[in-house]
Amino acid sequence: MVSTASASLASLWDEVSGTQPEPDQWVVVATLVAALAVVVWHPSWRLSRNAITIAHEGGHGLVALLTGRTLTGIRLHSDTSGLTVSRGKPYGIGMILTAAAGYTAPPLLGLGGAALLGAGRITLLLWVATALLLAMLVMIRNAYGAVTVLLTGGTFLAVSWLTGPQVQAAFAYAVVWFLLIGGVRPAFELQAKRARGGAGDSDADQLSRLTHVPAAMWFFLFHAVSVCSLLGGGRWLLGL
Repeated sequence: MVSTASASLASLWDEVSGTQPEPDQWVVVATLVAALAVVVWHPSWRLSRNAITIAHEGGHGLVALLTGRTLTGIRLHSDTSGLTVSRGKPYGIGMILTAAAGYTAPPLLGLGGAALLGAGRITLLLWVATALLLAMLVMIRNAYGAVTVLLTGGTFLAVSWLTGPQVQAAFAYAVVWFLLIGGVRPAFELQAKRARGGAGDSDADQLSRLTHVPAAMWFFLFHAVSVCSLLGGGRWLLGL
């Protein structure tokens, strides 16, 4: 019994840590087109933007922990906004990095995912994403957020357990393309909202108060990270 369980664990580890064949080029291009359509078309973006919010708030939470702050909770709302609350000094490098992590998290996650896919680590990407979502679920403090994270994590788990290599590859490429392309749009939306007099307490404004650097410079950082991640990740995914 013990040897059978050990063999099963070893087989599972080999599958997770091993490499999988790359999908056909048409699959890569098709998932690119699909992700672009979802981000550009407003009705689909309103729904799918929840996934970007998960990555955004998860970025705040992860960096808060890494910089020694105490993460007290994360909330996700039906209007695709979110809130991450942590305790610690209200100034200093930890607070700055935590505030800067939100808008940079989705494109950087997409870039990391593109690196894994470029190395043929499709199964590893799916399992890492599932683990991150489960870890985030522990810190969710509202029902809508819990349901959203559960559904997202359940989708990753179902794909990794119940589907074949081709479906897994198509799903993984679609998710990474979506993070890369979808990571570009939120900062532009925030800028437009601020230009209309809204979002006065945005991440960029908080960073401006913390660093005495104009909010426009922080928007430049958000745009630079998202566009460079899209270009770099896109090259990996397309095999250029």
